[in-house]
Amino acid sequence: MTHPALAEGNVATVTGGASGIGLASAVRFARLGMKVVVIDNRSDLLNDAAERLLEGGAPDVMTASTDVSDRAALEKLEREIADRFGGTDVLMNNAGIQPGSSIWSDDETWHRILDVNLWGIVNGSRAFGPRMIARGNPGAIVNTGSKQGITTPPGDPAYNVAKAGVKAFTEALQHDLRNGPGQVTAHLLIPGFVYTDLTRRDRTEKPAGAWTPDQTADFFLDRLNAGDFYILCPDNDVSRALDEKRMAWAMGDIIENRPPLSRWHPEYGDDFKAYVEKG
Repeated sequence: MTHPALAEGNVATVTGGASGIGLASAVRFARLGMKVVVIDNRSDLLNDAAERLLEGGAPDVMTASTDVSDRAALEKLEREIADRFGGTDVLMNNAGIQPGSSIWSDDETWHRILDVNLWGIVNGSRAFGPRMIARGNPGAIVNTGSKQGITTPPGDPAYNVAKAGVKAFTEALQHDLRNGPGQVTAHLLIPGFVYTDLTRRDRTEKPAGAWTPDQTADFFLDRLNAGDFYILCPDNDVSRALDEKRMAWAMGDIIENRPPLSRWHPEYGDDFKAYVEKG
């Protein structure tokens, strides 16, 4: 089975598309013979990305240096894409940042993380979605979330809050799309540990436990073609089975009335370990 929007000559628009998962996915769209639009605020990376996509089979490539937190700029860009190509068939809202945060980080840090990681996805979906629906063609909106938006581990609360919002927004978006007009679907991409600019920090080599962006993009396209809404990616350290147990335990905090984040609570550490080890 293949998602009908993944067709030769169709248009894929990817935010955060100049590197990492975004670029790896854009390369795969290009191999399908799709026209590709790469949106990224790192203008120095755009030319190399465009060359790679053209060499990879894209019949046409458009690039734009745009901040996804700027709704007006995205709306203007959406009109420009429509003027050039007729519209977007696959929208991948992938741009994200992870500078680190704490509960007590300054307001600027919190606002910037939420503006890019949450509002960037809301802005992209709302700027591109109406025309995608109105055209009446098969389409897909893919929003990049995170496991941290589901299990919300301690250590980076602003990022967790943003990605939890992405999950809730994308679930609501898909519900709205499947009960409305048009042929557009929504999907939540949930990467595992992927070695990218976002996670590299001071590392110079890929950790053994991490997947590459190419592995993630291959898995993503396979599951998009299968029709998955929750595209939950494993990695070299964490299997889907372990992800499921972690997520189920997190929901169990509410059901069992345990303390929040009980997985990291000293009184529940042994219980969580036993739960994971249980068949």
